[in-house]
Amino acid sequence: MSRRRQLTAVTLGAVAVASVAVVAAQPAFAAPGCNVTYAANNWMESPGTGGFTANITISNVGDPMTAWTLRFTLPSGQSLTQGWSASWSASGTAVTATNLSYNGNLGTGAATGVGFNGRWTGSYTSPTSFTLNGVTCNGSPNPTSATTTTRPPTSSTATTSPTTRPPTTPATTTAPPCTTNCPVHVDNPYAGAKGYVNPEWRAHANGEPGGSRVSGTSTAVWLDRIATIAGSSTSMGLRAHLDAAVAQATSSTPVVIEFVIYDLPDRDCAALASNGELTVANGGIARYKTEFIDPIAAIMADPQYRNLRIVNVVEDDSLPNLVTNLGLPVCAEANSSGAYVGGIQYALNKLHAIPNVYNYLDIGHHAWLGWDSNFGPAVTLLTNTVRGTTAGLNSVDGFISNTANYASLTEPFFTINTTIGGVTIRQSHWVDFNFYVDELSFTQAFRTALVGAGFPSNLGMLIDTSRNGWGGSARPTAASTSTVLDTFVNASRIDRRIHAGNWCNQSGAGLGERPRATPATGIDAYVWIKPPGESDGSSSLIANTDGKGFDRMCDPTYTGNSLNGNNLTGALPNSPLSGASFSAQFQQLMTNAFPAL
Repeated sequence: MSRRRQLTAVTLGAVAVASVAVVAAQPAFAAPGCNVTYAANNWMESPGTGGFTANITISNVGDPMTAWTLRFTLPSGQSLTQGWSASWSASGTAVTATNLSYNGNLGTGAATGVGFNGRWTGSYTSPTSFTLNGVTCNGSPNPTSATTTTRPPTSSTATTSPTTRPPTTPATTTAPPCTTNCPVHVDNPYAGAKGYVNPEWRAHANGEPGGSRVSGTSTAVWLDRIATIAGSSTSMGLRAHLDAAVAQATSSTPVVIEFVIYDLPDRDCAALASNGELTVANGGIARYKTEFIDPIAAIMADPQYRNLRIVNVVEDDSLPNLVTNLGLPVCAEANSSGAYVGGIQYALNKLHAIPNVYNYLDIGHHAWLGWDSNFGPAVTLLTNTVRGTTAGLNSVDGFISNTANYASLTEPFFTINTTIGGVTIRQSHWVDFNFYVDELSFTQAFRTALVGAGFPSNLGMLIDTSRNGWGGSARPTAASTSTVLDTFVNASRIDRRIHAGNWCNQSGAGLGERPRATPATGIDAYVWIKPPGESDGSSSLIANTDGKGFDRMCDPTYTGNSLNGNNLTGALPNSPLSGASFSAQFQQLMTNAFPAL
């Protein structure tokens, strides 16, 4: 994905890079001293104008205080539009923020986080000077206003750098439990809400010829490495996305923002293109909990995001691999170590505790789990996994199918019960004795089975329709008249892949149904979880430090294996690493979109 929004960290005083000084003394004889981290994500909406989100961490390196007032001046051309975690006001470019009831007390070494959204014209720069309670922040106590002994900066806060405490995930004072205007956990988070438009994906789409036709569509944000939580100078982190979602909400319409939680140890054990950074053998289970899930949950629980509807797609492809691929050593290790089941249970326990968070687990797709030998065991594994959480079967709001895949939503010209010349569709090479021919029928049947296993009757399902449109000139317009079974199926099917097991950068694919709520019985929404134009994996080996390997299923010259019937992969050539911007794919998806753009 194109990374066009910049993250700017401004610092002042005798502190590490990206740390600024601000925090003061409250008692008359206290020694004031403070650091401030000002981290801003800015973006251009048209030449010479745009918006920005600033996250500010105030750290007290002096004596304790019971109240604080932060002041600074925005550069020329900037204005404040909305703030949180403080009482904000502005007179021109002069900005004032005062504490709220729950974050005024700052002991020595304590910190709190505040933030705001703003507009800019001309060009973007960050403010460079801050005061707290009238004291200019310089990173150390101010002896001129104190009669007590000068106290050196506390090392745990005064010398923190972005590499050890990212500016987008600051330590914050703990807010009290919600007592007024608390979020209500609704049955379907998509109903009555609008989808979050990721500014980074929007910029990428607008940069493509014709991309403005879809650039306002909601897409999910993938948290697939620990580093993605904080973000970087070229990519937005978790908090920056949540801040942007707050800015997109209105008083009458909430925003639903989607994240893919995707960093289990030995992740994606049956493939190589999306292998992750953590392994069971190298302490990955502990790191997954403390360095990945814990920070995500802490940020999502911030009171300033309580009015958002946060949807998490939790660890796609993981549990389905434990049903079908235990013959692979990495999958066997993920199973025997409890990395997948235990990791998902830990994630659900942390995330379900946040009232405005909605969790959906992945169920693969019909061409993976549609056979009766896979369908029933998958229902059992998913049910047992969720039942083992603190909240039991209530810790998930639903399940999602077709994540980052290409399976057709429906096949309009035949069903699983169709017969040709007295032979059932199931016996065709394409269907291969599966019990389902499309995602909608599979997902609805899977939901019925889950409810039968004990899940609540209002269980909701999602289907990723970002790349399963299969339109364009190759799309059939009527059922074939052939009486030869395979000829009929191949000429009639909407899904134009060489084999239903092919999954990487598929040639001929198109954008599918646009995201919308309650489109069919039992379905909470059609969603775009895989942002169109992001590669599934590289078509050849590319060295990288993100743990992403080379999978031959992304190589268009590979003649396949038993998992795809030893067919060609159908992958596009010249593809980059998974998650990277892939212009050729994006153009193809728009050309073949169904419904058409």
